[in-house]
Amino acid sequence: MIRRRDFIAGLGSAAAWPVAAQAQRRSRMPVIGVLWINTNERFPLWAFRPGLADAGFVVGENVTMEIRGADLQAGRLPRLADDLVQRQVDVIFAANSIAPARAAKSATTTIPIVFFYGGDPVKDGLVSSLARPGGNVTGVTGLQTEVWSKRLGLLHELVPGAATIGFLTGPRLPPPDNIVLTGARTLGLDVIVGRISSARDFEPTFSIFAERSVRALVVDNDVLLDDPKPITSLAERYKIPAMYPVSLFVQHGGLISYSSDVAASYRQAAAQYVGPILKGAKPADLPVQQPNKFELVINMKTAKALGLTVPRTLLALADEVIE
Repeated sequence: MIRRRDFIAGLGSAAAWPVAAQAQRRSRMPVIGVLWINTNERFPLWAFRPGLADAGFVVGENVTMEIRGADLQAGRLPRLADDLVQRQVDVIFAANSIAPARAAKSATTTIPIVFFYGGDPVKDGLVSSLARPGGNVTGVTGLQTEVWSKRLGLLHELVPGAATIGFLTGPRLPPPDNIVLTGARTLGLDVIVGRISSARDFEPTFSIFAERSVRALVVDNDVLLDDPKPITSLAERYKIPAMYPVSLFVQHGGLISYSSDVAASYRQAAAQYVGPILKGAKPADLPVQQPNKFELVINMKTAKALGLTVPRTLLALADEVIE
């Protein structure tokens, strides 16, 4: 690091400092800042690195990474995002949920941001449109009507006797044309909506689900703000089979998930967004894409605890079965 007083002494003019600082940044190895909800150690470098390699970047050789994990505490994300901005990283990768993307977007309007999460980036205010993101934000989203239809169908196949299902979502009331609500009506199911604003809402919401005879549950992407364990524990306690939008919940005791292939999506984000941006591409010129691979994960231990018999057809479709 060049000290300011040495630099001034060498050139004899403080006015030259901004030019030299810009030149120094151009000459140094580019830095990828990673922002996500989990711990640093759990960030899947094994999935991200191949995508960087596809774009011509090797960590430690021609690019470096600064990983900032919130240790499953969403409230820490804004401070971590500010830290990455202060370190002048070249691009921020906001991984695996909406909270890191929002924190990064609030922290900077100039540093490029690439997200990967399962929600609707237009509805969530991250981009202007999928085709023309605008601004400094773009990325990979799991938004697909077919995905939600598939989730409902799989849950209905697993719990065919559930006439009333719960829909656990974020603080905003879902519109009448929400795919979960319309899909449930198509299947002849009643839906009880539970809105979550903070972790304190989980317990009373599950209590209401039990009172309203909810026999199966769909968890929305908007709920992915913190540790998955409280949700999976409540679903276990109230004996409610639940469909989750990411496999992380199933790994923590949840019943079933249908989501994008996480490894493939990390590679896609690195190869088609982070790499090109490091080479000079602008986020506004990179349309938001959807994952091209999806995976079904089933936790058989949880199914047995709930007294469910998993149909052979589902087991045959599963990409991963947790015993």
